Amino acid sequence: MQIEITHTIDLPDPRRMELLRRNPDLGPRILFFSGGSALRKTSEELVYFTHNSIHIITPVDSGGSSAVLRNAFQMPAIGDIRNRLMALADRGLRGNPEIFRLFAYRLPHGAGPEALADELLEMARGEHPLIQRVPDPMRKIVRNYLQSFVDMLGSNERLRSFDLRGASIGNLILTASYLSNRRHFDPAIFIFSKLVNVRGTVRPVANADLHLVAEMEDGETIVGQHLLTGKEVPPIESRVKSVYLSASRQAPRPTTLGIREKMKTLIGSADLICYPMGSFYSSLLSNLLIRGVSDAIWRNPRPKVFIPSTGNDPELFGHSLSDQVEVLLEALKRDDPANIKDGDVLNYILLDERNGNYSGALDQDALARRGIQTISCRLVSMRSQPYIDEKMLVPILLSLS
Repeated sequence: MQIEITHTIDLPDPRRMELLRRNPDLGPRILFFSGGSALRKTSEELVYFTHNSIHIITPVDSGGSSAVLRNAFQMPAIGDIRNRLMALADRGLRGNPEIFRLFAYRLPHGAGPEALADELLEMARGEHPLIQRVPDPMRKIVRNYLQSFVDMLGSNERLRSFDLRGASIGNLILTASYLSNRRHFDPAIFIFSKLVNVRGTVRPVANADLHLVAEMEDGETIVGQHLLTGKEVPPIESRVKSVYLSASRQAPRPTTLGIREKMKTLIGSADLICYPMGSFYSSLLSNLLIRGVSDAIWRNPRPKVFIPSTGNDPELFGHSLSDQVEVLLEALKRDDPANIKDGDVLNYILLDERNGNYSGALDQDALARRGIQTISCRLVSMRSQPYIDEKMLVPILLSLS
């Protein structure tokens, strides 16, 4: 494969790829701002070449089983965090396959409340087959967190009225760990990571109960990530004018929350910063709305790359590819728009111009004058179309890092 830039680069580099495959513990620190499932296959492929990738996840998911937990415990969303941890888990002989299967298990959607409560209690008592297969001492750790979750509901009556349909056991364990660790994510993620041998770093961009708010061009205000994605409700029919994060759903207003020093350090340590494919506003942009994120990106001198989605993204109604780039740049410069230059926060845009499905084209000469280069390369395969093939993407990202 070849990419076209100011000169031609042969990809993949067989020697570099083989060295990384043999020594993934020494692989580059590629940082992704993302959430949701669009990067799951890429993450699974990436662990064969680096165990040092960094995944900054938005905690604003407001749909599905995550919404049930958020509403019950007034907490950030943990479903996307669990999803990424599982994607990075070791599924080989050095991993913990029994734990992986347990954490990936969901309680039945079609079961009644009594049956769901009984199955969860069976797990907490250590009588469920999935629990019995887990070796000690991990079995005792898992049982303890499941019992903690049951205890947090406060009563048998509340347990049996709690909506456990489709609940992820991994989500329940992460929730119990988060709440029992005084609502700190770091120890909860650390424990979960050790149990499934996660090969990479996963962190929420902020430890706060926040909601995504979109102001539409038709005057409507949409509060809640799940109302924007087109997955649980009909797709939007007006263009997004602006987005912000709010601590309140009832009285939405932009949050003044800033990132922690730990997050600044994490962003500063990356060898490559990636703005990947996925839901544009709810997965990517929502990560960049916390004060201090764009400043930390700007201060990291390493390359930054944008990978536009090649499939249909309902959130991008009325947006061209050029519009996406401009919206992204505005978010990336929001901490200091007078001093942060375009080329400081975005260097490359990866496109599959032959096989990708994009709305409109880019003025590549104009972008180059702003310090941004377009890389035209094969990203979509017959197997993956219309989406990006992780086996084509990962070698390119490793070569840019």
